[in-house]
Amino acid sequence: MTRFVLASASPARLGVLRAAGVEPIVRVSGVDEDALTASLGNLPSPEEVVVTLARAKAEAVLSEFDDAVVVGCDSMLSIADALQGKPHTVEVARKRWSTMAGRSGDLLTGHAVVRVKSGAVVAVAAACSSTTVYFAEPSASDLDAYLASGEPLEVAGAFTLDGLGGWFVDRIEGDPSSVIGIGLPLVRRLLNEVGVSMSDVWSASAGQ
Repeated sequence: MTRFVLASASPARLGVLRAAGVEPIVRVSGVDEDALTASLGNLPSPEEVVVTLARAKAEAVLSEFDDAVVVGCDSMLSIADALQGKPHTVEVARKRWSTMAGRSGDLLTGHAVVRVKSGAVVAVAAACSSTTVYFAEPSASDLDAYLASGEPLEVAGAFTLDGLGGWFVDRIEGDPSSVIGIGLPLVRRLLNEVGVSMSDVWSASAGQ
């Protein structure tokens, strides 16, 4: 049995995994996403940014485990030639929605899977999933109410698919679980790359 570690504080990611039969060990990485992004400089692509952040989150908690598979994720919205992470404030979220409303953007989620055995890293697999999100144009009163809820302030792109923000997403093209924060199809493929099957993960969750 292989312990599955989620290096994230996201309740949405935890919810996706639990609904899919995985009860992960949760460890919050503590990675400063904004500072790390700023330190990266001019990387070749937005996809590399989110994958780098995801790997940093996974690596930040590795020392706690002797035998486990550790998964880190990071999401950003690519729209209008810019990457958008968590807005943190109502003012920033409102400005982002002025750009997003009535347009589409690509929700990029970086995933990193690290296999640890006997306290040593034996395999790493990482990749990015991209899903196109088509946004509605919320009325001024609806946007005010949404921003006042606090939900969009600490999520990538200032919206959710599985919460209040779902009312303002007209459609998506791609993997919905990736938009929520952790793409199940991609994680399955990355687990296979590091030698871990879903049956291993399910068995470990059942045994906890």
